[in-house]
Amino acid sequence: MLEKIREGSQGPVAKIILGAVILSFALAGIGSYLGQTTEQPVAEVNGVKISQTDFNRAYQNERSRLEQQFGEYFAQISADPTYMARIRQGVIDRLVQQELQTQLAAELGLRVSDASIRKTILELPYFQVGEQFNNDRYLQVIRQMNFQPDAFREYLRKDMTRSQLVSAVAGTDFALDSELKSAIALQQQTRSIDYLVVNKEALAADIVITDEQVSDYYELNASQFLSPELISVNYIELKAEDITVESVTEDDVKAYYEQNKAQYVEPEKRRVSHILIDNSEDDDAAKEKADTLLAQLKEGADFAELAQSSSDDIVSAELGGDLEWIERDVMDPAFEDATFALKNKGEFSDVVVSEFGYHIIKLTDIQPQQVKAYDDVKADLRAELEQAEKVDAFYEKQTEMGALAFEISDRLDDAAEAAGLEIKSTSLLALNALPEPLNNASVITALSSVDLLEDKVNSEVIELGNEHAIVVRVNEHKPATTKPLSEVSEQIKTRLVNEQSSTLAKSKARSLFAEVQAGKGLNDVASEQSLTVRQEAQLTRQSYTVSPAIVTQAFKMAHPVDSAVVDVVDLNNGDAAIVVLKSVTDAQVAADIDPQAKQSITMAQANKNYMVFIEALKANAELNLPTVTQSVE
Repeated sequence: MLEKIREGSQGPVAKIILGAVILSFALAGIGSYLGQTTEQPVAEVNGVKISQTDFNRAYQNERSRLEQQFGEYFAQISADPTYMARIRQGVIDRLVQQELQTQLAAELGLRVSDASIRKTILELPYFQVGEQFNNDRYLQVIRQMNFQPDAFREYLRKDMTRSQLVSAVAGTDFALDSELKSAIALQQQTRSIDYLVVNKEALAADIVITDEQVSDYYELNASQFLSPELISVNYIELKAEDITVESVTEDDVKAYYEQNKAQYVEPEKRRVSHILIDNSEDDDAAKEKADTLLAQLKEGADFAELAQSSSDDIVSAELGGDLEWIERDVMDPAFEDATFALKNKGEFSDVVVSEFGYHIIKLTDIQPQQVKAYDDVKADLRAELEQAEKVDAFYEKQTEMGALAFEISDRLDDAAEAAGLEIKSTSLLALNALPEPLNNASVITALSSVDLLEDKVNSEVIELGNEHAIVVRVNEHKPATTKPLSEVSEQIKTRLVNEQSSTLAKSKARSLFAEVQAGKGLNDVASEQSLTVRQEAQLTRQSYTVSPAIVTQAFKMAHPVDSAVVDVVDLNNGDAAIVVLKSVTDAQVAADIDPQAKQSITMAQANKNYMVFIEALKANAELNLPTVTQSVE
């Protein structure tokens, strides 16, 4: 199994999965350091606890993703507690799956090398400026995410290690041609049906709902009629970018340039070509082949031609072995040492061994070390100095603001005046509907605390990252309460009418179904009940003109032999239907399967098998799933 995992992790599926990991990183953010805590975990997987902090971070990331997806409609969607409960449960399920994968990867001894981590970081577009890796950009991005370089590398290592496991399970799956053809035939199959729908709306007019029924329903389902907890917040918000500082002089910029001249040195770059001989299967044979190629080069053989015919680096071989420009601390150390030991363009090295095999390296060009001129960088330097002054001013104001908010905890006026800020306020809103910057997990946790809700004191300074801080206090708080019966009585009546009319529709449909089973024709039944029989001569699985429940049921029904097959089905809107399956037409599948269809079916099968794999891990694991806290909303 280990061998299959290692092979699978090198294939294209692994790269696709890694891309998905990186995409999720880009959309959802990385989060903060993981620390020890005494809080109740949201889950425990084989003794490893998933903390409330981890859950809150993942939940807020998921909320952010949904807000981006649904836009202004998300406020309406998130007001449904049932929907948000499903979102919370989905987050926990993903965290549990990730922990199971991590544990299995560790058990199997899977690990991503430092070289792979480095290569991935260099290739991530988030760390590039002008399509080139930029170390300053890299440090800036990960610090905004509360990571130090070593912590970020370990975070990335864990995700990439999990992707090795995923690629081994999903990336090695395949489907036989006979399976593909069978699947395509089923997908393209058509069925001929007649059906009639018993509409609940037609039965609603005869339903009478009494005040006693409304009252009883209200008493039994009072929890469904809660008005949400509401909160009004006063806050002061401090951002470095909003602070005005004195203009930086030309002398300041020049002095800064001289002090930091080393930062504006572009290191020497070298353009090289190489011939790679893979030694993973037979090291002695690979070394012998490399020595033979070196001898041919010394006798005058053309380097590019040998690279094209003999190099195991297929990509560079097509280009005569060209690797373009490289600089220090990017390639394998042995490769770099040999590269920078070459003196003149056209020289080639002896045989060099690295973790990838044996190389012969040719120096094709040299770009000497260069120092950026002052005029080329002074605009950037001025911006850096101004930003540094803003950051200094930010932390000075933050310290004073935090001290006054603590000392004079019953109001924000003094802290706001000291920092030169305006006190902002919100109307009464649900916790899950607070605007930015209040819709942050740390802010919501503070607003939910006893100190702020009951004692009405200021919060501590809450850092939101990237020189952005806030102090909040609760202006007004209304706990969740049960709405009065008078306010929801019409809603209850509508609900009861829907429930009872749906029950009547389902009962009537089954009564009519019994008549059809007894031999009465569907058209006769419809005529007696003033219903309409509809026909679909070529119903497909992707049909949008027929209720999805009817489509699903029609394709579940057995093939008719001597007579039509009849069944009854409940629809998602509360109606019911009788379905008569008259015939089934199998699709003719071409000998050459469409590559896109093949990929789609194979991926669907891989996904199904992978979920079975995850469920097997869960079945063999010790899982403890306490109730999820609601505070994150």
